[in-house]
Amino acid sequence: MQHILWSLALVVGVVCGPALAQAPAAGDAASAPAAAVAPAPATAAPAAGGIQSQNIFEVKPDASADPKYLEQTNGERAKVQPGNNAPMWRQVGQGVTGTSSLPKSQAPEAGNLIQPFVQYPGSRVTNAGEAWRQVRNQWIIPYGGSLLLIVAGAIALFYWGKGAITLHGAETGRKIERFTPFERSAHWANAIAFVALAVSGIVMAFGKFFLLPIMGATLFGWLAYALKNIHNFAGPLFAVSLVIVFFTFLKDNLPRREDITWIAKGGGMLSGQEVPSHRFNAGEKIVFWAGVLGLGVIVVASGLVLDKLIPGLIYERGTMQIAHMVHAVATVVMMMMFMGHIYMGTIGMQGAYKAMKTGYVDDTWAREHHELWYDDIEAGKIPRQRSAVDGPVEAAAAAGKPVQV
Repeated sequence: MQHILWSLALVVGVVCGPALAQAPAAGDAASAPAAAVAPAPATAAPAAGGIQSQNIFEVKPDASADPKYLEQTNGERAKVQPGNNAPMWRQVGQGVTGTSSLPKSQAPEAGNLIQPFVQYPGSRVTNAGEAWRQVRNQWIIPYGGSLLLIVAGAIALFYWGKGAITLHGAETGRKIERFTPFERSAHWANAIAFVALAVSGIVMAFGKFFLLPIMGATLFGWLAYALKNIHNFAGPLFAVSLVIVFFTFLKDNLPRREDITWIAKGGGMLSGQEVPSHRFNAGEKIVFWAGVLGLGVIVVASGLVLDKLIPGLIYERGTMQIAHMVHAVATVVMMMMFMGHIYMGTIGMQGAYKAMKTGYVDDTWAREHHELWYDDIEAGKIPRQRSAVDGPVEAAAAAGKPVQV
């Protein structure tokens, strides 16, 4: 019971003590002046040392009170605000080039961290590095990949619906030399280099979307590294073989009057009726002039820039970015065009691959697919055997006798 009474007394003292301490004695209250007990005005300043409120947007460091604060150099800013490098980074963002001990001819952008603002086709107005990234990631990669898939799908549907183009007549056993050993060597060198470049380029550009999730980062990294080196070494081989292919097949790819008829009828692809043509039809000539010459020059030139193989050229970042965008667009279009060419030269037409493998075609094949060329051979304007006769096959072909290749 005694403990309970002591606890109640303690509670009463805690509650009532502060109020009793603050209340003035009766005598003091009576003797105090009226002004002393009058309430303080509402506008009275807070007591010194009390908590005060202030707008944070009005709080500035003492150094920023200088009217020329924004015009300070990095050295002046370091004196008043050590560690504040805002003037330097503002200049970096504006593309200001600093000083460097590297020679200007070898490293023209050594003192420049961020490129100036530009607007590439398909990008916003931003620094050149970011503009290039936008063009690559928002246009070249998604649309380039989609176009390649569309062409591959169209070829697959055409093959599924039409099948391979076969011969209507029986083979005669008489052979015509369509490609000489030199022509086949040039074509195969160019074709192998192209396939190596196409496969490595596709993996480097699109591989992280369909190979990286399957292979993992380590294996994909090694694969991309190996294909990158293959790409760099196959590029010059493709360039040299492209020049040889162009001059080797130039004469038979010159435009002729009959090509207009072939184009107007679509080569007979849909009707199933062959359109007479010379050694190369109009479709092959389009691939030759647009693909081998036109796109070939663009792809090779931009590739040589990316490999830094053009002497005397100053390789700035902007130069490499433009070369990459041109190279990527041209290679996608070239691959689309050559996919159809590869299809027709392999599974799309009976006997086409055998012609490039052995160099010979049957009379029936020549008459059905290149009738005007066959007529010139029969008339003696073009020899059946154009390379040296050094075996029974060549001798029989030159004599126009049946032979099995």
